[in-house]
Formats: sequence, structure tokens, C-alpha cells
Amino acid sequence: MILIGERINGMFKDIKEAIVNHDPDRVEYWAKRQTEQGAHYLDINTGPTVAPEDAPAVMEWLTRTAQAVSTLPCCLDSTNPAAIEAGLKVHRGKALINSTSADQAKMDIYIPMAVKYGAALIGLAMNEKGVPKSAADRTALAMELVVNADAYGLPMEDLFIDPLALPANVAQDHGPEVIEALRQIKMLADPAPRTTLGLSNVSQRCTNRPLLNRTFMVMCMTAGLDSAIVDVDDDLLVDAAAAAEILLNRNIYCDAYLKTFRQR
Repeated sequence: MILIGERINGMFKDIKEAIVNHDPDRVEYWAKRQTEQGAHYLDINTGPTVAPEDAPAVMEWLTRTAQAVSTLPCCLDSTNPAAIEAGLKVHRGKALINSTSADQAKMDIYIPMAVKYGAALIGLAMNEKGVPKSAADRTALAMELVVNADAYGLPMEDLFIDPLALPANVAQDHGPEVIEALRQIKMLADPAPRTTLGLSNVSQRCTNRPLLNRTFMVMCMTAGLDSAIVDVDDDLLVDAAAAAEILLNRNIYCDAYLKTFRQR
């Protein structure tokens, strides 16, 4: 299970202030903290308040600052292609681009960009009409992503498809559809694309958010979830991912499996 640490994001007050003040301290803190907690990628998101013309410079600064104190690769997270490319140009190692939708115009930008820079790519099972409800409709959009990735020469192991979890308090009936979509996505190609989720979305504005996140993550792992953008500062969530890997026979059991998972 690949854990993408969600915390270096301009939506959080301390990171927003760090960006405004060009102060690296909080970015460095969360880069080191999430590395220690067992993250495999650091999500780097400029946030919604950065002006489009400033986003490339902010993404470059965040990427450099995080990788100055962490050996982890980054998941470069923006709706601005120029910001993504700015991060890719300075990134050390194999980056993950977050993300493209299944709209043709966006796939024609982001898939060649991933190929050019040797990056992996998250593809969202949505288009200009929004997020579909049914597993079948989500899977149909995932197939568009698979076909285009193949056409541009992006390997399936570098394509992460996100069937898109929505908040349980307003879209409770989407949960089972997401789980079924994960199962179907794994049958779209051989080798299969990988899968991911923005996990915290499922609990947005709900009570007991960590419990909902942990439970849904394990449920989705049983259906083929390979990765997720998560709060790795939640020790019980990371422990649940490690335990689920053992019980799903994804990892070899040892008595120190919790420690081993974080050190992988």
C-alpha cells in the first residue's frame, strides 16, 4: 500500500502562511514528519489561493524545500499544468502527477507530460459532466484513461486511477460504487493500472473522520486499492494499512510488520 502524505497543502493554514511568507520551516517540518511516519510520497499542493501566475514558482519552491530534507518523491498536485511542469523540472527521482481527468483535452496535456519527464500519473474517473455515480460509469471513464495512456506510451504501472470518493454525509450511496469500481478497474488491462484515492474526501465534514478514513481504506484495499492520499500522522491508519497488507497476503508476515511497513 503506497501512502501519499497529504499535509504539504496550501489548504492548511500553516502551509498557506509558509507560502505567503516564503518561510520553509513548516514545509520542512511536515516533509520530515511524514517521512518518519511511513509516507512513500509527499503530496505537494500550492492550494487554491495562489494566483495562477504565481503557482509555478510556488510549486518549484515547495518541491525543492520538501526534497531538501526528505528522500521521498513527490506527488505534484495542481490543476495548473505550468505549475506541475515547474515542479517536474526540479524534482529529484520519479514524481507522481496529480492529476488529469478523463477529458480528452486534459489527457492530451498531462499524459505526454508524464511520459516526457518519466513520471507516474493519477487519472480521475470524471469528465466535464462531473463525478458519475455508478461503478460502471466510473469504470468507463477509467477505460478512457487506460486507452489514452497506452496510446501515448505511458506504462500501466505508471497510471494510478482514482474512482473518486465523495463525502459520506452527502453521497453515502457512492461508497459501494467506489469499491466495485476498484474491482473493475483492475480488470481493464494486463498488467492492470494501479489505483488510488483521496481518502480524506470520504469523511469531509463528517464526525469521527479518522475512523471513517481508516475503515474505508481497508475496505477499498480488499477491492484492489494500491495507494491513497492520507493523513500519515494518524498512527492507527498507518497501522491498519500495514495489518491489511499482511491479511491480504500482499506482504510477508514478520512480528515487526508495523515497523517494517514504515521503513519500506
